[in-house]
Amino acid sequence: MSIKPPQPAPTWDHRPGEIGTLIKDLIAKDRLLMDKIAALPAGECNFQSLALSVAETDFDAVAEPLSFYQNVSADKALRDASNEAEVLVRDYGVESSMRIDVYRAKVAAEKNLKESGQWEKLSAEEKRLVERMILDGTRAGLALPEEQRNQLTTLKKELSQLCLEFSKNFNEEDQRITFTEKQLDGVPKDVISGYTKRTEGSEEVYDATYKTPDIFPIFKFAKNPDTRRKAFEGYESRLEVNVPLLSKALNIRRELASILGYKTWLVADYVTEVKMIKNGKGVVDFLDDLEEKLRPVGLKDRETLLALKKKEHEELGLPFDGEFYIWDYRYYDRKFIESSLDLDDMLVKEYFPVTVVVPTILDIYQNLLGVRFEEINGTTWHPEVQQFSVWEKDSKDESGFIGYCYLDLYPRSGKYSHAAVWPLLPGHDNSDGKRSYPIAAMVANLAKPTPDKPALMRHDDVVTFFHEMGHVFHGLLSHTKFSRFHGTSVARDFVEAPSQMLENWCWEPQVLEKMSSHFETKKPLSPELITKLVKSRYVNVGLFYLRQVFFAKFDIKVHTSSGRLTHKDQDYTALWNSLRESISLVKSGKLTPGQGTFGHITGGYDAGYYGYTYSLVFAADMYATIFKADPLDPARGKRYREKILVPGGSREELDSLKDFLGREPNSKAFLNELFGSQSANL
Repeated sequence: MSIKPPQPAPTWDHRPGEIGTLIKDLIAKDRLLMDKIAALPAGECNFQSLALSVAETDFDAVAEPLSFYQNVSADKALRDASNEAEVLVRDYGVESSMRIDVYRAKVAAEKNLKESGQWEKLSAEEKRLVERMILDGTRAGLALPEEQRNQLTTLKKELSQLCLEFSKNFNEEDQRITFTEKQLDGVPKDVISGYTKRTEGSEEVYDATYKTPDIFPIFKFAKNPDTRRKAFEGYESRLEVNVPLLSKALNIRRELASILGYKTWLVADYVTEVKMIKNGKGVVDFLDDLEEKLRPVGLKDRETLLALKKKEHEELGLPFDGEFYIWDYRYYDRKFIESSLDLDDMLVKEYFPVTVVVPTILDIYQNLLGVRFEEINGTTWHPEVQQFSVWEKDSKDESGFIGYCYLDLYPRSGKYSHAAVWPLLPGHDNSDGKRSYPIAAMVANLAKPTPDKPALMRHDDVVTFFHEMGHVFHGLLSHTKFSRFHGTSVARDFVEAPSQMLENWCWEPQVLEKMSSHFETKKPLSPELITKLVKSRYVNVGLFYLRQVFFAKFDIKVHTSSGRLTHKDQDYTALWNSLRESISLVKSGKLTPGQGTFGHITGGYDAGYYGYTYSLVFAADMYATIFKADPLDPARGKRYREKILVPGGSREELDSLKDFLGREPNSKAFLNELFGSQSANL
């Protein structure tokens, strides 16, 4: 029987004209509340009278969904209105964070709580909330003189707008790159059939977008190196409009760090003091140590692939200059896997129809974590979006309700172009004791059906989907009192660890068999194909992870120089290309402004990209210690849910890890994955 959820699903029928009004009204209401808190006499400030967690929650509940439209709506007017609304929200967020009067009320509340003896009666999560609110003010610069606080406010607003514009350019990018059929030799026919075909002069040409399903097959399959080079240079240059925005943003961060009394954005530990690694030196040491260990492995990988390139160029009569270029990597990585393991990426893809993989992955998660998905037909922002209510597996009444989930899986114009999860609403306790339930939306860009084949997923896409669903469940199954600590509101260098751990399921034979079904024969992957696929996981692992180290080191480099740089010193394009050559071991060819495509650097991962690799240490440890013996065991899933997902950010991440593992985490499993039994100081 169908149970009515205790919280209705949101409606997605907003019109462009009402977005701004709703946001302005929301800001006005919140400002009045802040004024009321600021006006409290110091002696009356306490945990209840401030009620700041309630204010924060009520504000986000309205603002987050309205800001989300800019990433997914097919209506450009609605996307623009949503973007303009976020401008207002971000500006107000800066203004609100810089209110010295509200900060003083918080400080007074903490003082009163401790002097009255009430502090000891607070729960651990309540104490953490008070401490974090005070730390917010300190890190915002509220202890500084008024002139410097005003400077900070102005700079923060400017930085916020630059980051928002950077992101908007990502979503709105809709360029095409054109090739003839001859230039596309080697690219699978079902991929080419998805390109726009037209006549140019006397010949037929194909227009491909820079979306992943269109452009990545060219990198991996186009035999003509000039085609791959042209595709790569276009892809890297598609967001050149972002280059000046990034330069301005980095200069502002330097000024902010200087005013706040930090030498730089990273090394003085401004960014890292609220992360697991705790200080900038730890980041540099971690990456230096990892690069040192990966470099000999990467050089060997490069030597192998370069030999493959030389052989093919000789066979095809192509000139060979002895160099291994960035546009060679994906192509020869695939060729090596095919030749050494007899593994055809496009054949494997035929076993992963979207209509099979998605429900099977949902089924795996439901069984592992003890939940139930029920598809519902409510309003969504686009007809292709699936909407689910999520329940405890054996729930008989509304008490088993968990929240809502949306899946928006296919590319379209104006939509966010990668894969990500938006925690649209966090879960939390209301002031009346009732529960407010979470909502999570997964946005992806899977290949659409072609005239000859249904929508199929490459194995990489399967891994990505499994990873992103890990974030969805982190958002749904966390259960904290305050929204601030819900779900993925954990340290940035831990937030990826749960999802990275879950990627391991996509390399387990029993799981691969379960979620594969050939689109014609309906048969699962054979044991032989599964063995080959599993063996391919760590092929050319040196080059793969050196690429991650390059991104992280570029991020660190641009956040560790001090002072406002001149235009000449600010040649980030040259830095991007030279660092990639020296770390990733691939030649760049023509300089391309790839930093304009580095969305993480303006999207919350500034001086934090290292976290993607750092968190792999925890992911590997969690999987090897708890799940490897039986990855589909619901008892292990229950332990993971209770020890990692439920607490969210309501306690130190290290405490959650120790609780889950039964000991301190270590890097042994991660290093064994990459290097066998080699040890390291990670």
